[in-house]
Amino acid sequence: MSTANLDSADLKAVAKGGLIRSDVMNKIWDISKVPLPFTDSIGTDSATNEYKEWTLDALAAPDLTNARIDGADASGNDTVTGSRVGNHHQISDKVVRVSFRADSSNTIGRTKELSYQVMRRQQELRRDVEAIALSNQASVADDGNSTAGKAGGLPSWLVTNHATGGTPGGYNTTTGLTVARTPTAARALTETLVRDTVESIYNNGGDPTIMMSIPSVIRKFSEYLFTSSARVATLMSDQGKTAEAATALGSVNVFVTDFGTLKLVPNRLQQKHTDSGVIQVADVFIYDPAYLAMCYLQGYRTEDLAKTGTANNKQMLVDWTLVVNTEKAHGIIGDINPASAVTA
Repeated sequence: MSTANLDSADLKAVAKGGLIRSDVMNKIWDISKVPLPFTDSIGTDSATNEYKEWTLDALAAPDLTNARIDGADASGNDTVTGSRVGNHHQISDKVVRVSFRADSSNTIGRTKELSYQVMRRQQELRRDVEAIALSNQASVADDGNSTAGKAGGLPSWLVTNHATGGTPGGYNTTTGLTVARTPTAARALTETLVRDTVESIYNNGGDPTIMMSIPSVIRKFSEYLFTSSARVATLMSDQGKTAEAATALGSVNVFVTDFGTLKLVPNRLQQKHTDSGVIQVADVFIYDPAYLAMCYLQGYRTEDLAKTGTANNKQMLVDWTLVVNTEKAHGIIGDINPASAVTA
């Protein structure tokens, strides 16, 4: 602040708040992305009841003793009933309450505060569903009183192709509920675990095309494929035969196995969980999108809530569940330590 003249500091010092208008850019910068890698990769379905059910069937293993005497009468009975499974729906929501005055105010980066809040909370709701569907959550029946219904997350379904370590959960035919898997101690991801899981899925009739996990685990696997142990990828660079700048190729996003080609998909919405101790770990999913679907009893919608004063109240909600058409088409490698390097 100068005593010789009136300067900017003098204007800012005038009570209350100064005389210089705030220069705030009329734009909101958001780094949280909306893409939903898991939801976008699988199908959709609809329901007419909060408990979505479907039936399972599978062909019998080849019978190497299948030989009959010429002219002999038919005997035996090879009919199979299959099984019936289901998943409870879950209601997820977001609530917005914006006063009339706030909605009429000249705010930064949006025209109307209510519309902006509704749009942003709708995006958050979709992100919540994505993360829950991949979490180790057991299904729960809604009792209409104090217990909210919950959809069984993907880890709670996977039993057949459950890589060694931990205890699989699975669908309980007595209760009609899925059971959460029990984690094991944190471990490093290995190429053998990936190949063994893909082979197991293939042997059980599946054709997996996606390997999904948190970004750091996908990165570790990509880095491993460039090591001498992997003998898979080679670090290359385009030296630029044209005027364009050279491009270094240092990542792998497709892994070809003997039993299928996997697209490596990082999912920033997939959450870590605690292993059998205190370490934060992540699961690796290898799945066939053709046998998964997001099911909606009532899709994403916005409802007006009663006005109790000078404010607009709205609720964004969705009634959904995860359909695992057959868990044999998918696999899980659980409790991977993101800090550990991938090995053979």
